[in-house]
Amino acid sequence: MRCYANQLPNELNKGLKPFYLVFGEEPFQEAQCVQLIRDTAKAQGFDEVIKFTLMQGFDWQEIIAQYQSMSLFSARTIIEFDLNQQKPGVIGSNTFKRVVELVNPDTILIIKGAKASQEVQRGAWFKALDKQGVFVPCYPLTGSHVKRWLDEQCQRLALNMQNDAKLSLINATEGNLLACFQELEKLSLLHGNALITQQLVMQGLLNQAKFDIFDLSDALLNGHAKQAIKVLNKLASDNTEVVSILWAITKELNTLMNVQLGLLNGEPIASLFKQNAIWKNQQGPVQNAVNRLNITVLDQINSDIALFDASYKQGNLIAPYQALAHICIKFCQPLDIPMPCHSLN
Repeated sequence: MRCYANQLPNELNKGLKPFYLVFGEEPFQEAQCVQLIRDTAKAQGFDEVIKFTLMQGFDWQEIIAQYQSMSLFSARTIIEFDLNQQKPGVIGSNTFKRVVELVNPDTILIIKGAKASQEVQRGAWFKALDKQGVFVPCYPLTGSHVKRWLDEQCQRLALNMQNDAKLSLINATEGNLLACFQELEKLSLLHGNALITQQLVMQGLLNQAKFDIFDLSDALLNGHAKQAIKVLNKLASDNTEVVSILWAITKELNTLMNVQLGLLNGEPIASLFKQNAIWKNQQGPVQNAVNRLNITVLDQINSDIALFDASYKQGNLIAPYQALAHICIKFCQPLDIPMPCHSLN
């Protein structure tokens, strides 16, 4: 049965199900839903929590063993299983179907995963769990949905916020629900049920955006020019060393060039990820950059970086951070404007 995140509290009030499938692209909502299921179950005597994460070599028999076993310390158990952004495969699918056949009223199984595509939802294992359980899709929130979510959080925290204050908080956190919720918790602690004005919100947000060089790398790989410049501005205001920023940009460029050259030589992308130590959480952004930036564009960026390095060392740069912004934009979109520096002699 499908149940959206904002409907989950009412659904849990009707009674617990043996299986919960919490899937989506919004990690804060996912974490909130899992915590809500856990808290509701614990209130009904499910005191022990056992957690598993799908990793290479995982023994699926562990799920069956734990699902059937009677705890020494608690008669009722919650099993949380994180698919770790992966599909269960044949063995995992058969394991889940087996668990459905063994329904244990003293055990609740919570399965977490990435966005459940139509292909995943059509899988026999998913249908079997969904038939006797609850499927909670957690979608990224936009527009009026963010406002509705914020209203619900304010109600939960007993916060009295002006509408302008809410809109300012939404704009400042740019859809990052975790950052937004943390600000709400802080406002609740500082001001209780007093009226929260736009001025109070902006005072709290002032200079709270903390970015580092790795945030810049993420923006560049994903082609988010606006975010890259926002991060670069913050790094500049914090007087972050120019050479440190250049190092981060150069590191990403070298990785992308290695991958593109490997692809041109017919090497599989999975092998190139491994060769270049690109971990799973970075493979998506790197793939985005590879799809967007061909070897010719990467060579142009490399030339700009070489010019920047030489100009900076010789004192010919008019504005180092402006020149870095030029390089960052070129990572994200075509740019034919020359870099701001004096010609080298």
